This record gives sequence, structure tokens and C-alpha cells, in this order.
Amino acid sequence: MSIAENRRARYDYHIEEQFEAGVVLSGWEIKAIRAGQVQLTDGYVMIKDGELFLIGCRINALRSASTHVTPEADRTKKLLMHKAEIKRLVGKVEQRGFTLVPLNLHFKGGRVKADIALAKGKAQHDKRETEKKRDWEREKGQLMRHKVSNKS
Repeated sequence: MSIAENRRARYDYHIEEQFEAGVVLSGWEIKAIRAGQVQLTDGYVMIKDGELFLIGCRINALRSASTHVTPEADRTKKLLMHKAEIKRLVGKVEQRGFTLVPLNLHFKGGRVKADIALAKGKAQHDKRETEKKRDWEREKGQLMRHKVSNKS
């Protein structure tokens, strides 16, 4: 079940590989995520001291959150992956100019997981090409529906 999706990532980047990582969250964040108070569009993944961190993922606190907790909406969240996978990602990011971007947040077995992607930035002409393909697919679908409805 998808919680939040970063559609901008597929527009701005060429996705090479996808990985799933666990997210370290506190209780008020889980409650806010279940209520749909999460935004992933400005998020990115940073590697620091051999660990992955999700930065820019905004989780807005609920008004009914505990009174003894001071929620911070833009808190840096730690991502959990196997050490071997992290080392492989570090090598690719440092060598080939790749970046790590979050694609979506979803529930898996009652836990919140993040799909992160190893991606390369698109040039402006690539973005225009992606937009043309999307428009053509939409137009093609409309033509096919129109053609099918006329035959009946």
C-alpha cells in the first residue's frame, strides 16, 4: 500500500536501479503517515559515515500528537539497509555521478519502507522527450477509446 510517491523523481532523473530500505521513525511520525500527512517531493538520500539518511521528507505533525513530544516536520530520517548494499551504493554514487532519490513510501508488513533509486539527472531535452511520450500515450488512449465507442 503506497503512502506517498515522488512523481517528480521519474521526471527529473533516469532511474537505473531501485532498492527498498526501512525507515527509522518515531511514534508521532507513524500516526501522521497513517493520516496521510507526508510529502516526499523535495526529498533526497545522503550517505554519511556509511549510513543512509533521508533528507527533505516532510511529515506534518497531527494536532492530537502527544503533548510531551515536540515534533519536527523536516527531521532527517535514517534508512536501514544491509551494509553490503550500502557499500555498493556508495561506490556507484562516488564513481559514476549517480544520485540517490526516494521514489515512494509504503507499508510492508506493518512497517514503513522507502523505495530509493540510483538515478542520473536528465538534461532539459530528455525532460521534453519524456513529456512528449506521456502526451502521446494519453492521446493514443483517447483515440483508441473514441474508436471503440464509435464501433458499438
